[in-house]
Amino acid sequence: MKTAEIAQRYLDYFERNDHVIVPSASLVTDDPSILFTIAGMVPFIPYLNGLVPAPFPRAADCQKCIRTLDIEEVGHTARHGTFFQMLGNWSFGDYFKEGAIGYAWELLTTPTSDGGLGFAERDLWVTVYEDDDEAARLWKRIAGLPESRIQRMGKEDNYWHTGQPGPGGPCSEIYFDRGPAYGQDGGPAVDDNRFTEIWNLVFMQEQITNVRSKTEFEVVGPLPKKNIDTGMGLERVAFITQGVENMYEIDQVRPVLDRAVDLSGRRYGAEHADDVRFRVIADHVRSSLMLLSDGVTPANEGRGYILRRLMRRTVRAMRLLGVDGPTFPELFAASRDAMKDAYPEVATDWTRISQYAFAEEETFLRTLAAGSTILDLAIDQTKKTGNTALSGSEAFLLHDTYGFPIDLTLEVAEEAGLSVDRGAFDTLMQEQKARAKADARSRKRALADQSVYRAFRAQGETVFTGYTDLETESTVLGLLVDGVPAERAVQGQIAEVILAETALYAESGGQVADKGMIVGPGYELDVLDVQKPVPGLVSHTVEVRQGEVGVGQPATSVVDAANRRAAAQAHSATHLVHAALRDTLGKTATQAGSLNRAGYLRFDFTWGQALSDDTKSEIEEIANNAVRENLQVTTRVLPLAEAKKLGAMALFGEKYGDTVRMVDIGGPWSRELCAGTHVSTSAEVGLINLVGESSVGASNRRVEALVGLDAFRDLAAERAIVSQLTSALKTPREQLPARIAELSAQLKAAEKKIAAFEARALADRAPALAQTATPVDGYRLVAQSIGTVGSADDARTLALQVRDRLGADAAVVALGAEAKGRPLVVVALNEAARAAGARAGVLAKAAASVLGGGGGGRDDVAQGGGTDAAALPAALEAVRAGLERG
Repeated sequence: MKTAEIAQRYLDYFERNDHVIVPSASLVTDDPSILFTIAGMVPFIPYLNGLVPAPFPRAADCQKCIRTLDIEEVGHTARHGTFFQMLGNWSFGDYFKEGAIGYAWELLTTPTSDGGLGFAERDLWVTVYEDDDEAARLWKRIAGLPESRIQRMGKEDNYWHTGQPGPGGPCSEIYFDRGPAYGQDGGPAVDDNRFTEIWNLVFMQEQITNVRSKTEFEVVGPLPKKNIDTGMGLERVAFITQGVENMYEIDQVRPVLDRAVDLSGRRYGAEHADDVRFRVIADHVRSSLMLLSDGVTPANEGRGYILRRLMRRTVRAMRLLGVDGPTFPELFAASRDAMKDAYPEVATDWTRISQYAFAEEETFLRTLAAGSTILDLAIDQTKKTGNTALSGSEAFLLHDTYGFPIDLTLEVAEEAGLSVDRGAFDTLMQEQKARAKADARSRKRALADQSVYRAFRAQGETVFTGYTDLETESTVLGLLVDGVPAERAVQGQIAEVILAETALYAESGGQVADKGMIVGPGYELDVLDVQKPVPGLVSHTVEVRQGEVGVGQPATSVVDAANRRAAAQAHSATHLVHAALRDTLGKTATQAGSLNRAGYLRFDFTWGQALSDDTKSEIEEIANNAVRENLQVTTRVLPLAEAKKLGAMALFGEKYGDTVRMVDIGGPWSRELCAGTHVSTSAEVGLINLVGESSVGASNRRVEALVGLDAFRDLAAERAIVSQLTSALKTPREQLPARIAELSAQLKAAEKKIAAFEARALADRAPALAQTATPVDGYRLVAQSIGTVGSADDARTLALQVRDRLGADAAVVALGAEAKGRPLVVVALNEAARAAGARAGVLAKAAASVLGGGGGGRDDVAQGGGTDAAALPAALEAVRAGLERG
């Protein structure tokens, strides 16, 4: 049975049993405390914890998930995958334990000919929470399981909670016995390799608090409504029903593994280390494909870093299999073909996905080439010093700065006859991970406890009236002061205000929040920010400017009309620029992010190279022509499927419900899904002035523009500058570029002449400086301050010239100088001085410490610098003292 068929049977079964079938949410989650959808329950959290009323009493889904905590286990076990699909059925205050157990057992054990999954009852075991007698009784009654195949486990295994205060409850897990070939008998409590978990039923029935760990928390009491949260691992069921050894060999994954085998020329199943690499490649390519399809792009932080890590681990694994060239065109195409039946978007969006994937591989292959050069130099230096191990700090630098994998460092070092100080490397890695975890914890702690919004959200969604009204009368539903519900907020306090209706736009879709006020009887509130802390609820962060505000009082939200108009101009201009980009560059130039605020827009799009000046001018002209044509801007609310059929553009990473708002400018010329505010006709935008274009990644570009009055002011400022230049240079405007180029060339020529004169003047000082040499403990020492120089290179050149004049005796030259306002000391030694034991790097470091800085370099030439120019004489004396100590 193919993987897609298993999922369809699951969904069909629950649909027959009155469950609403919910499409998978994106892998990119709204929750800022987690990067991805890491479990099937993540999209349902607002319903499970009661923050948002569930729109249905029962549901089922097949949810895409990404989990990277176990990334090092990928390939080593049968069941660890980075990307996986979780089948789930959900009850929100509807059926509970009996229903969940009954549905699970019936679907699993019904023959495939009758629409079930066809598991033999004799192969199934279950675990229940140690105190959950009810679940144990139900398994005996419903499934007829004997006591011996119902095992009781503790909190570590069979109690579920989010790790935060909120809902929790016991769970019951269903295991499949793979047989004696996979381990010892005795059930999952004895061997969880032979007995593989396939389904987890969570009975969410308690409110918990004071959560200290997985097993340490306090139960406050029962939940008002008991919920069911189940998850069945699709890949696990697939590898069992398909009769293969692990999830990497199922029909959705195996084609990538086979293609890697073909490219490498090695055989799968011949060697354990190679098998692990093949499985890593199969998993990581599929995971990368799915992340790219959900709009994640390679980057150096956040979600993009996880994607980049997966892709680079794939390249590394292929390299260790003996393949040094590009492989992504083959591997990703194999994954696309394996996944497109379940997720058609991987094929329909292939052009964009492949562009990112192939560019990332090309970039990393160049990185590996550069890293190899750096590693070769480090190996040579290590050998010259007589060491047999490459330092852990050098290996970490290669890994952390250049992205050069430690595995390859170990391999190359071993080929060169060296080891690597792996202990020091691991210590540095652990320190980095500790910093990252601390940062993640601080971000998590910074999040407000969302449970404080539950009572407000239970009263319904906040009604946004701002599309048509700039003032709206409403009522204060709630107040938060310092994150805690309050009855009143007084003058000078910062508070959050929840209204039943509001005209103020909450930040979303790239558009910043409105500015404005909230006023009522006896009080005025300055609006500092407007956000949506939970879906459907708008919260206004305010400062009480006058009086005091209380819960239940009348309140009127007032939008700053000028700021709103300018923000609407910028947002509509963004749509125009997007359409102009696609007109100019083609349909692959799609939006990757945006920011719109009054008078300014920033637009990121997929493109792999810088735009020429002519292209930027063309985009600007197309967008402004659309402004001039006074195109009608219309909005419609319609079903998502209908909007997509009409060709509406959607922003990757944005979440859309079943009903969406579509914004047209000039009909289909610009048609996007957008909840932002817009002008009525394109002429109201006024003017679009592109002021910047830059790179924001290997395959992403960014354009920035000023809009409306801000655009006019910027052009007026440029006109004033041009006018000043034409007057000062006595040159007509059209001849300014040539005149400025001529002056620039003359300036460069003059600077070269001056530099030559200064170099000659410095060289002329060499004989006199050489004459100052004095004997110091067997050395001839020149230690002089030469004043101000153009650069450190000038001082370095002079020091070498002086050294060359001191003959074959052991000679040391130390010149102090100021370059660009900072003091420095250059030390140069001849071969005889080095043979006598002197080291330029050591002497330069001693001088630099006196200057309040640092230094070092080679044994023959080195320099140091600092901040205290007055200490130059003392720094030169430190060189003398260093020679005397010898």
